[in-house]
Amino acid sequence: MVRLTVELIARTNNHLRNRKDETITQCLKRVTHLNFSNKHIDCLDDLSACKNLTVLYLYDNNIREIRSLGFLTNLTHLYLQNNSISCIESLSGLKRLEKLYLGGNYLTVIEGLEGLGELRELHIESQKIPPGEKLLFDPRTLHSLSKSLSVLNISNNNIDELRELEVLENITQLLSVDNHLNDIKDVELVLKKWPRLWRMDLTGNPVCQKPKYRDKVIVIAKALEILDGREIKEMARQFLLNWKASKDARKKSREDEMAGRLVFQQLYGLEHPQSILPIQNQNLTNTEKDKPKYFLMAPMQSDHRLSHLQKTAAKKTINISEDIRQLAVNDPTSSLPGQDDLEPHLHSQVVHSHVMLH
Repeated sequence: MVRLTVELIARTNNHLRNRKDETITQCLKRVTHLNFSNKHIDCLDDLSACKNLTVLYLYDNNIREIRSLGFLTNLTHLYLQNNSISCIESLSGLKRLEKLYLGGNYLTVIEGLEGLGELRELHIESQKIPPGEKLLFDPRTLHSLSKSLSVLNISNNNIDELRELEVLENITQLLSVDNHLNDIKDVELVLKKWPRLWRMDLTGNPVCQKPKYRDKVIVIAKALEILDGREIKEMARQFLLNWKASKDARKKSREDEMAGRLVFQQLYGLEHPQSILPIQNQNLTNTEKDKPKYFLMAPMQSDHRLSHLQKTAAKKTINISEDIRQLAVNDPTSSLPGQDDLEPHLHSQVVHSHVMLH
């Protein structure tokens, strides 16, 4: 068992022994960087004497607990990857911490990071998670990191969705390689919440095999520069954006057309879409050319309704013809023709007009 103590720190750092008149406590106050990576350390002593320590390397050891590190209030970089840590605890006092490396440990829940308002990078990839489980996130921790965190590495943790991470509004880099992401809608949702994202790597996830996966991501993530290790060319992005705009315009046009048909049917009480046919202008007088150029073809809705319509039309035809004949008899000077002289095509138009009006 190797225990990291202040005595071990003073004994193994030659530059701290240059001043013979200083005590160990005074020497430790001058320490800003410590590297005890791969030293078979499995236990941490109280290191609060290193008041000005800013960078601490403890990766590739056998450390199980990290509660004694909470007193290093000036620490900005903490490297703890590839240890035996199963719980994040007592780190809320690290108010100035900017980068935290915890990859390759035994974490199942990311919690206990409340109060780390300066944390910009969190690396928690490749946790040794029990079979059938996935890495979970405490909502309180996510909320506390929502404004500060910009780089997140969650690769190889059996993660199957990103939706809970959407609160991290200032994310610029997401590494989620070799997880179980499968839903393109889930990916699109978080991308809409991350306007500053410029690098994303989802290599090794099933979602990467979805049709047009790359195109859809590029269209949504306007600031994205690197996707799955490949640079996004601006010309390719512009082409996809233009294609998307054209597709949306066609879709909206179809929707507007369908909406117009629906309103028309509701206004006229018709059950089927109508056919609007043009009236040819050839051989028409000036007066006739001023009339509407289209007429409505009523639908064949039912035998009963059609029979009623035919009877009504016949009745109206008789009444109109009789009125015209009587008017011609009573007024010989009138230019109106008698019933027998009424031109067939004009007679048809009069009947059709009255049918539509009634």
